[in-house]
Amino acid sequence: MTLAVALLYTAVTVILLLFFVVLVLLYKYNIIYQFLHPVDKTTKRNGGDVVVEVLKAHGVKFLFTLCGGHISPINVAAEREGIRVIDTRHEVTAVFAADAVARMTGSVGAAVVTAGPGLTNTITAVKNAQMAESPVLLMGGAAVTLLKGRGALQDIDQMSLFKPLCKFCASAQTIRDIVPILREALRVAISDTPGPVFVEFPIDVLYDYQSVLMGMGMNSPKGGFMSKLVNMYTEYHMGNIFSNAFQPRDYSPLPVNIPLASTSHVQQAIEMISRAKKPLIIMGSQATLPPTPVDDLRKALESMGIPCFLGGMTRGMLGRNSPLHIRQRRRDALKEADVVIMAGAVPDFRLNYGMVLSKRSKIIAVNRNKSQLLLNAGVMWSPALAVQADVGSFIAEVSAGLTGFTCNQDWIDSLKARDEEKETVNLKKADDKVNHYLNPLKVLYQVEEVMDEQSIIVADGGDFVGSAAYILRPRGPLKWLDPGAFGTLGVGGGFALGAKLCRPDCEVWIIYGDGTLGYSVAEFDTFNRHRIPVIAVVGNDACWTQIARDQVKLFSSSVACDLTFCDYDKVAEGYGGTGYRLSDETTEQIRATLMKAKEDNKQGKPALVNCLIGKSDFREGSISV
Repeated sequence: MTLAVALLYTAVTVILLLFFVVLVLLYKYNIIYQFLHPVDKTTKRNGGDVVVEVLKAHGVKFLFTLCGGHISPINVAAEREGIRVIDTRHEVTAVFAADAVARMTGSVGAAVVTAGPGLTNTITAVKNAQMAESPVLLMGGAAVTLLKGRGALQDIDQMSLFKPLCKFCASAQTIRDIVPILREALRVAISDTPGPVFVEFPIDVLYDYQSVLMGMGMNSPKGGFMSKLVNMYTEYHMGNIFSNAFQPRDYSPLPVNIPLASTSHVQQAIEMISRAKKPLIIMGSQATLPPTPVDDLRKALESMGIPCFLGGMTRGMLGRNSPLHIRQRRRDALKEADVVIMAGAVPDFRLNYGMVLSKRSKIIAVNRNKSQLLLNAGVMWSPALAVQADVGSFIAEVSAGLTGFTCNQDWIDSLKARDEEKETVNLKKADDKVNHYLNPLKVLYQVEEVMDEQSIIVADGGDFVGSAAYILRPRGPLKWLDPGAFGTLGVGGGFALGAKLCRPDCEVWIIYGDGTLGYSVAEFDTFNRHRIPVIAVVGNDACWTQIARDQVKLFSSSVACDLTFCDYDKVAEGYGGTGYRLSDETTEQIRATLMKAKEDNKQGKPALVNCLIGKSDFREGSISV
């Protein structure tokens, strides 16, 4: 009897274990799920349709791309659903354009490119978006899920490439994964410190069932046992991808997290500023992020009445000729200021790693990113108040609390007087004779004169663009685009695309160096095909001058720095735009040529003005490393 009980107990245990193992396998491999959610093998719907439904629900209006077989379903669905698809001549431009849309709108900019080299071509733009804290969604194709790691076309480990660059990375393995993954990616892109996110879509997750079935190359049903076993597994695998694929789901945006300053921090800042005799604001790009509209931020700054140095995307925040906007001799101003508000400004190389800040000044630092907030703190500088919070809303709250505060007018006047003194010197330099061709400052002053009040300036270059930063005055908030802290060359074509699409009634001016023009001049074809008119002004000195200046001085060689005076105007014409060449014209002739480019622009044609320029010492002493 005892033996029988033991055998029975053993048998029951084995059966239960087998049952448990079967249940685990059924759950792990979604067999029960597939049984409960049978696949409609006749539907023509595909994963690309689902991707686009999520994008539409999140307000995406533009999708930048360079075509590839991996991603065709997304592009086709986007066009059908009214999302404007802009195909560029290089994948990096697609991401730069998405970055520009993100900066101009405060929402996520979207790009989709094909697998392998399509994605590796975007790396620089994604890193630039990361360092510029720009919310960009990059979507990429990938090899068939069953063929990952088996030598499929353009199959590489894409996730490892993007994890160091993106706040969020995911690969959708089934169609039902698309909605939750994309909603989370879009939430993460905007939350806290914004940044790029990456989502990978294998081919079999994007195409319809019958197309995938054909692509799988199913074996003949008359084959042997192994062929039938392979067919069985393939059908199971496809069933898992398509099971419950197109059921109604919630596509709407998830709540985002925006760090806000505490009442205590706001009050401390108000008290410090109220006692200040020589307060100063240094503002960085982060100040332009939602939720505070840039026009409200501008009003808050004007209400505070504190002189400001504006950098990055905040250039133009106070308009073209604000008495509060100080443009010159920042180092001298920082030496004298008793309270400095670093509103999104970062003490990196742009502020000499914090060493430019006076030890006598009380520093109020506010930034969403803790590492940027305290960069070099305790070594090069020390904050009196460090606030990890949204910059725009912090400034708005502090402004509201500064009732009765009036900044010392003598302080403002002294800073403005220095501005005028320096700008008078700059203006005189525009009349200096150069070794040959045109004085670059003379060209830039004419650009400044002819630009419309609604113009947007895109800065892409080194020496010529560095000069432009002193001469050109953005007309208002979000009217200046530059790469940011990464110092990336090649942003011009993409940034101009994004800016013009977001602000179709604005003139968009790209200020190019001749070296950096080479990165994106092919996008004149994109401008022409999509009827996106922009104006490019090229400072053509046949040299990578920002590098050559120090290299020649240190090593007596210009090796690898010399270019030629190319006919870039003819290149633009070859791509369908209009081109003009300036070399020794008078001020009036320069102005007339720029006006012709503006007229072309109004007629829907992209225009390029190739300005042959000589050498100037205006940028002597500027950094190149």
